Amino acid sequence: MASNEGSADEAEARRHPSITGRSLALGLLLMVANIFWITTIEVRWYTLDVTSLPIFITPIFTLFILALLNWWLGRRLPALSLRASELVVIYTMMVTGAVFAGHDMLQNLFGAIGHAQWRSPNEPGWQERFFDYIPRPLFVWDETVLRPYYYGGVSPYRWDWLSVWIPPLALWAGFILTLVGMFLCLNYLVLDQWARSERLAFPLIQLPLAMVEPTGAFWQNRAMWAGFLGAMSVSGLNGLHVLVPSFPSLPWIKLYDIGFLFTERPWSAIGSLRISAYPFAIGLAYLMPPDLGFSAWFFFVARKLFQVFGATQGWDSAENAGFPFLNEQAAGAWLALGVMLLIGARKTFAEAWHIAWGAFPHPNQKLYRACWLGLGAGIGILTLYNLLVFKMSGWVALLFFGIYFLLALTITRVRAELGAPHEIYFVNPQRILFDVFTLRGLGTENLTVLQSLYWFNRGYRCHPMPNQLESLRMGMAHGLSPLKMGLLLLATSVVAFGVVCWANLHVTYTYGAEGENLGFKNWVGQESFGRLDSWLQNEPFRHPNRWYYLFGGALVVVGLRLVRSVVAGFPFHPTGYALGVSYAVDYFWFAFFIGWSLKMLLIRLGGMRAHKVGLPFALGLILGDFTMGSLWSLVTLLFQVPTYRIYI
Repeated sequence: MASNEGSADEAEARRHPSITGRSLALGLLLMVANIFWITTIEVRWYTLDVTSLPIFITPIFTLFILALLNWWLGRRLPALSLRASELVVIYTMMVTGAVFAGHDMLQNLFGAIGHAQWRSPNEPGWQERFFDYIPRPLFVWDETVLRPYYYGGVSPYRWDWLSVWIPPLALWAGFILTLVGMFLCLNYLVLDQWARSERLAFPLIQLPLAMVEPTGAFWQNRAMWAGFLGAMSVSGLNGLHVLVPSFPSLPWIKLYDIGFLFTERPWSAIGSLRISAYPFAIGLAYLMPPDLGFSAWFFFVARKLFQVFGATQGWDSAENAGFPFLNEQAAGAWLALGVMLLIGARKTFAEAWHIAWGAFPHPNQKLYRACWLGLGAGIGILTLYNLLVFKMSGWVALLFFGIYFLLALTITRVRAELGAPHEIYFVNPQRILFDVFTLRGLGTENLTVLQSLYWFNRGYRCHPMPNQLESLRMGMAHGLSPLKMGLLLLATSVVAFGVVCWANLHVTYTYGAEGENLGFKNWVGQESFGRLDSWLQNEPFRHPNRWYYLFGGALVVVGLRLVRSVVAGFPFHPTGYALGVSYAVDYFWFAFFIGWSLKMLLIRLGGMRAHKVGLPFALGLILGDFTMGSLWSLVTLLFQVPTYRIYI
């Protein structure tokens, strides 16, 4: 379904400018529209989690409409139709904008940037306990600006208000865009190895690549349309039920909790057990390697059964508060994945260093040299930020950024190789450092700064790095220069940051953060500073099990990797364990079971040929569900009513 490097479209792309003016203009227009759409629907109405999934919903829907129109133009007015490479450029710009507009990026910042000052009158002791240690230039403190921000009903376009917002947002922009530039440098260093030498599957780009395929084969595939119409029917029916309750619905499609079946001890230790049969998630599971699809749902179920076993042993008693220590298990698992990735990639980075600074010319020499210099400059800028703004102890800053970049590289590899979701809510540098060192080891100053940086570490669903690598890989498939694509990503990131800030200020001042905005991120501010205050007052006892489970999570990952290296066909994937204990598959486990079962059934009955027949159907499930979800969100925008959410 996807384009190959030797395809006719690549040859066509090489005969024309890679990135055209019309693709940039249309991409910019659609990026701005998507940013405003995402911000309005997620912050104001909270009816479609556009950016909470590995593939962003509205960019896919917009590409769907654009690709269909382009296919029609190709048949009627071929001179006006866009080439596949141009569609890739437009999609890349929309996705980059969605990264910054999304659920786990700047929306979180606007939930936290004024929270400490606004909530402090209702939170006795906040000012005395930690206000002196918050990096003040990064936050908004003027109550005359915050009051209309939280109450709403006004226009934000007043210079006396905007002049208060610009300095902290500019500081955050310099910091975040530095990280974005460093991510791009790292992606360039691994791109050839992962894309060409190891030929990673990049499962999540299969749908957009199929949609821009110049032959139009995707749109003529009956299996794809069967999946598309099936998913639209399911989400359409449930959406009608939301608007007209007399319509029937399929409640088990989304978060149907069967925990009520387990009320007696020890089975009640299972707690909430929600099943979902999201059509898009079934399609995503079909794109995954079978062993990961199996391991993701298996280890989630195993985690629940472990809680039951722990209840039989009395491990969930008050004296053992924290059982089953998922934070620690997940942290150990992801850190182990990262360390093993670094060990495996050491030759890749060493080779990139030798190419950059070696005496012999190489096609990538200038690019790699620029990447290493870029990483060095980025480290310098982060050091200045820490010295002048954050003011963390050197060793804390080193560990924080070390863990952050290790997780970024690991998530990117998981996405590129396996296409798995990565909402690892239990895993972030702040929590890892606190669990290991506690307040006594970190100190109030360091812990306050760490929690001030919490907003971009909450979930990683909108992490820039994996989306950058996938954009570069899509560009390679259609003959686009990686260097030009990188410059496009950087330029789009700068513009997107400003547009997202405008969109959030506009929506929030118009409707009110604590007024009509149903999805405003108050909880991010509370998780940042409310949790900090709780830690400062009631430091959790450093239970030895926290250490044991952290190392235990790491040992499980290492053990699974070792067994897989010597036992052919071993079904348990170490990444599946990391996903199963880190919240990443809590919403998806049952849908993954369905998708994995469908895939294995087809392979058993018809081999890989049957699997290839099922692939368009799986892509159709994703596209149909995203299309119906986007249409329901447009109904919300047009008629100002909440509608059905295809997810959560």
